[in-house]
Amino acid sequence: MTESAITVSGLVKNYGKVRALNGLDLDIAPGEVHGFLGPNGSGKTTTIRILLGLLTADAGQARVLGSDPWADAVSLHRRLAYVPGDVELWPSLSGGQAIDVLGRLRGGLDRDRVNALAKRFDLDLTKKGRTYSKGNRQKVALVAALAADVELLILDEPTAGLDPLMEAVFQDCIREAKDAGRTVLLSSHILAQVEVLADRVSIIRRGEVVESGTLTDLRQLARTTIVADVGSPAGKLASLAGVHALTENAGQVKFEVDPAHLDAALKALASLGVTSLVSHPPTLEQLLLRHYSDAERS
Repeated sequence: MTESAITVSGLVKNYGKVRALNGLDLDIAPGEVHGFLGPNGSGKTTTIRILLGLLTADAGQARVLGSDPWADAVSLHRRLAYVPGDVELWPSLSGGQAIDVLGRLRGGLDRDRVNALAKRFDLDLTKKGRTYSKGNRQKVALVAALAADVELLILDEPTAGLDPLMEAVFQDCIREAKDAGRTVLLSSHILAQVEVLADRVSIIRRGEVVESGTLTDLRQLARTTIVADVGSPAGKLASLAGVHALTENAGQVKFEVDPAHLDAALKALASLGVTSLVSHPPTLEQLLLRHYSDAERS
């Protein structure tokens, strides 16, 4: 079997008395786009810094492209590219010069590819770093990373400060990276971005991965929302197992239903004379909110 691009097992990291990672496990296959999700303080950035060899773990193991990220940091950094959520540049260097410096760290960049990416991101490479807005600093880092001939992209809030048009360009670039066989670890608060790009998603809470799988897998854990126009009163649906938050107004009924009870609920609904029906699978945002709210209640 092909070795995983990233493997993390039982990772623990403490900052004094605060435990940032609490036995975290993570597995990312080669060539996949993997969404890494969780609120601020959940341990995402700490995990990424360990994968980059910037921090050591207190316990557990991490392997990146088959190597130890701490012991083999220099060689690994020639095989991966990283974009943080808040990019700082050399004030006196132009964007193009900054990209050249970053490219030399891994043996140089294809100048034609740099120029093509700069054009797509509408980035002026001649301006000095001190004159760039936050969004343009992100563009410099994205161009440097995407132009690099690397196997792995580690992206931590990479599009912070970009407008919706540049978001669309970024998504196209990530799809192209995947088609080229690159692996992408994408940590983002823009859930719609992860939803359209990620092959699999891992949700982290208090330093542990609490759910991991495809969106289809995760949606099996959450309720579907049903909205239907019916010809008969629908109050009896509220008594069915797995049906929640039922409301009825002027012949329209809306409710949530657990996956295991969806078939029975739809059969009961059909007996009411359905004239229209819309089914909404849970969005990634709903999955996260429901997971966290359920966890906090428990």
